[in-house]
Amino acid sequence: MAIDIARARRDTPAAVNILHFNNAGAALPPQQVVAAQIAHLQREAEIGGYEAAHEAKDRVGNIYRSIARLISAGGDEIALVENATVAWDMAFYAIPLQRGDRILTAEAEYSSNYIAFLQRQRQTGFAIEVIPNTPTGEIDVEALARMIDGRVKLIAVTHVPTNGGLVNPATEIGRIARQHGIIYLLDACQSVGQMPIDVQEIGCDLLSATGRKYLRGPRGSGFLYVNRTILDRLEPPFLDNHAANWIAADKYELRPDARRFENWENNYAALLGLGASVDYALGWGLAEIAERIDGLAAALRARLAAISGVTVTDIGRRKCGIISFIMAGKSSTEIAATLRQRGINCSVSSPASTLLDAMARRLPDVLRASVHYYNTEDEVERYAAAIAELART
Repeated sequence: MAIDIARARRDTPAAVNILHFNNAGAALPPQQVVAAQIAHLQREAEIGGYEAAHEAKDRVGNIYRSIARLISAGGDEIALVENATVAWDMAFYAIPLQRGDRILTAEAEYSSNYIAFLQRQRQTGFAIEVIPNTPTGEIDVEALARMIDGRVKLIAVTHVPTNGGLVNPATEIGRIARQHGIIYLLDACQSVGQMPIDVQEIGCDLLSATGRKYLRGPRGSGFLYVNRTILDRLEPPFLDNHAANWIAADKYELRPDARRFENWENNYAALLGLGASVDYALGWGLAEIAERIDGLAAALRARLAAISGVTVTDIGRRKCGIISFIMAGKSSTEIAATLRQRGINCSVSSPASTLLDAMARRLPDVLRASVHYYNTEDEVERYAAAIAELART
């Protein structure tokens, strides 16, 4: 069933006042998400934080089940954390790696992830190796297969990079990882909420995601999926009395589920907002969301490519709702600032965010316009017209 755009925009009052093409940064939340957060904050003020958390216990429990449904996992395989970086770091730093091991990653890997690779490499001495791309820009799965040997202990890639528009072949990577028993960590920060995600089909062992992007949830919320079959091979990099039980003077016992990756203190308003955003997305249907986003993105990509002086820098056989481009002789930062003054939101992605990809493709700062299902065809036309006007001046 097609997305009811009128209802989606009624649920998003801010969409009346601004043209928001920064959904890969932080999407506009629907009023249901805002209401869930505010209601809990009000309840904390009325009865106390501990008491409000106790009162919301069942609703918090439902969040695990909703996320499990979203990605086809089990509720015991979900950890609720502060953001996607915490989710990814908790997973990565829990993986046992040692000198002589090899980890394989993508050319378009996000800077935060690669910095973590470099830090642990300095501490441990494993090798970081980049999987080649196909001529169209996504990870070359055949090249990945040729790189596998007994020293490869981890494949860690970003599903949808921060810019470039591409969708990496996550399921094909998963088949190789499973065939060789290699841990597979997928950064799904920009794909969860934008398209259907099925961890059983993908075959990843670990998946990190955020609330603020395509799920339209709160900032400061995220989750980690941990395949229960590898849970006992992973010890989180830090623990507290939520992640583990202190059972003797010199002994602790880890939780038996993915919540060993959580800590005791939580922003319960943000968690309840995250749960509301997941339920809201499920109510529309992820296939329907993806179809709507893909259509809007293709239209905007084509309109921008037709503007003299504008170069669309997207790559990949499969593209998503993120459109990246540059304008000859113009600063991307200044263009974004000018658009913001006109009530048009987009963002700028610097070379440092995906350094290897930027160096390989000689990319400067790029403008990033990211659409969502509540955006309209009229907004696509308005955005393209604004860019065309700036290109002429």
